[in-house]
Amino acid sequence: QVQLVESGGGLVQAGGSLRLSCLASGRTFNSAAMGWFRQAPGKEREFVAALSASGSVIYYANSVKGRFTISRDNAKNTVALQMNSLKPEDTAVYYCSADSSIKIVLNAGGSWGQGTQVTVSS
Repeated sequence: QVQLVESGGGLVQAGGSLRLSCLASGRTFNSAAMGWFRQAPGKEREFVAALSASGSVIYYANSVKGRFTISRDNAKNTVALQMNSLKPEDTAVYYCSADSSIKIVLNAGGSWGQGTQVTVSS
């Protein structure tokens, strides 16, 4: 089973940018679909973005489309989430997810990291 460690969270002003990274352990990374979810205080965990093992199929939540970009580097076993034009409503703990099936990732059924806090001040 792949283990995931997120990093890159922090405090940023509205309109700013952050880049999250997720480091995956294990030899199955190259065949794993990856995704990002987030959970704000008092709210359910929600989908943010996902991409297939090849990186050719990408999904975004409507709320982040045009502002966030998901990418992967199979040589480094990492998946990144570039977040631009951040808004206070983007404040949440961001989680990385992985599974061999992108459908399972999209349905929040994959493995999880411990999360990284993103706080956007107004």
